[in-house]
Amino acid sequence: MKRIILIIFFYSFVMTAQSDWVKWDAKEISYEIHSPTHHDYTIDKSSFGLRILSYARNAYYYFISDVDGDNCPFFPSCSAFFIQSVKESNIFRASLMFTDRFIRDMNLFKNNNRYSLHATKKYIDPINNYLLEEKRIILTTGEFIE
Repeated sequence: MKRIILIIFFYSFVMTAQSDWVKWDAKEISYEIHSPTHHDYTIDKSSFGLRILSYARNAYYYFISDVDGDNCPFFPSCSAFFIQSVKESNIFRASLMFTDRFIRDMNLFKNNNRYSLHATKKYIDPINNYLLEEKRIILTTGEFIE
């Protein structure tokens, strides 16, 4: 009985084995890296300064960000942070906030313990923490200070 089961078991492997006469189907492989971010190329026409800023942002998206890929370790991205900071404050203050954040983005000796992680595995660093308004500061737990 054992021999019969062993022969059937061995025979099933022989029947389903790959032979030289039957080739595997070719599979199309794409090595393209898909970027999960989709940029908003709309022009903000509410003021002259925001219109110029929108043109600069779109040029940055088209010539640098789309070519370089999604490398910003923060959420929101550095370009979105700059646009949001201009809307929340003025251009001079927004430039200082962006420069500070960009320097931390390029820091070789990063202290990653001070940021909490977003669902996209990026560090949460919102604009509210830079506006110097105590009621809008977000703690590392994701909650607002009361």
